[in-house]
Amino acid sequence: MPYEDGWAALNLEMPKRIPRTEYSLELHSGVIRAATGYDIHLADPSVRSRAQRALYDSWNYDLVWSTIDSRTIITSFSTRMGHAVYQEGGVDFDPMISSPFSSVEEIFTFDPWEHFGRRNEAGLIAGFESHYQANCQAFPNQVNMTGIYVSCISGVLDLFGWNWLLEALGTDPVRFGKVVQRYSSWILQYFEALASSTAPVVMVHDDIVWSSGPFTKPSWYREFVFPALKSQMDPLRQAGKIILFTSDGNFTPFFEDLVDCGVSGFVLEPLTDLELLADRYGKTHVLIGNADTRILLSGTHQEIRDEVERCLRIGRNCPGYFMAVGNHIPPNTPVGNALYYNQVYEEHCLR
Repeated sequence: MPYEDGWAALNLEMPKRIPRTEYSLELHSGVIRAATGYDIHLADPSVRSRAQRALYDSWNYDLVWSTIDSRTIITSFSTRMGHAVYQEGGVDFDPMISSPFSSVEEIFTFDPWEHFGRRNEAGLIAGFESHYQANCQAFPNQVNMTGIYVSCISGVLDLFGWNWLLEALGTDPVRFGKVVQRYSSWILQYFEALASSTAPVVMVHDDIVWSSGPFTKPSWYREFVFPALKSQMDPLRQAGKIILFTSDGNFTPFFEDLVDCGVSGFVLEPLTDLELLADRYGKTHVLIGNADTRILLSGTHQEIRDEVERCLRIGRNCPGYFMAVGNHIPPNTPVGNALYYNQVYEEHCLR
């Protein structure tokens, strides 16, 4: 059963079946139609919800990735960076780019405590709890979670956007590091509330790197970013949470740093070295993903098979490994390729 296998893997108990999860596949109307019979095109929300649940059950999802909406956290003073087309029909396209900041000095002096103030603790706890319980109700056959998307770098990125972030970092890395520290001290109240929720599994998302790896010197991360992340993990660890950490890009250079921060497991894209991570931490940590979405998008069936077999070969001896395609399976992925990927997974998922 998906829940039992997922829970066993999260507790490093080596289920007989290698569990799995996926991301955003519920936006792919072709796959949903083929897998469940539901047609979500122009369907009302209740039909879409039933279709999503049917997809998760049909594909044997064991775990559902989820965080609260970051727009509920940083609402009144952030940079709009626009959004490229991802969803079918381009409904998520956003050409609007704007920022409340007009100089680097404004960034250096920015204080989230001054602009956002202290949040109501009971309200924060209720928000995480409501999100978790809604997930449990929607997906009763899977392990569910709640979590936070704008932990550290993703938080200041949401505030400043890449242009201002990189200019501030290049102008004075120490002063910008102090800005990161102030933001971390403010967002900590959310982590304390998250620790008080009943969710046993929590997701901490932070895109700390690019596809090529760190976007600045590793020493800067170790002075400013990882101490911040560790302070955020502390209340979660003390509460006994299973802490899953997600970052896009290639965070291979930072495995040891993240383990020292206290994470229980990693969600990774294909750019991060799964084999090295499994060799170092495959017996002690949860590992999720690494299959290359680009191969599903444009590869042959043999290339898809090779990619699935690569991931399962590495993960087979790791008690907490979950199969998943990283970053997502987008709606422009050929339906046949997605279905073949699932077929190969089902052929090889038993240990």
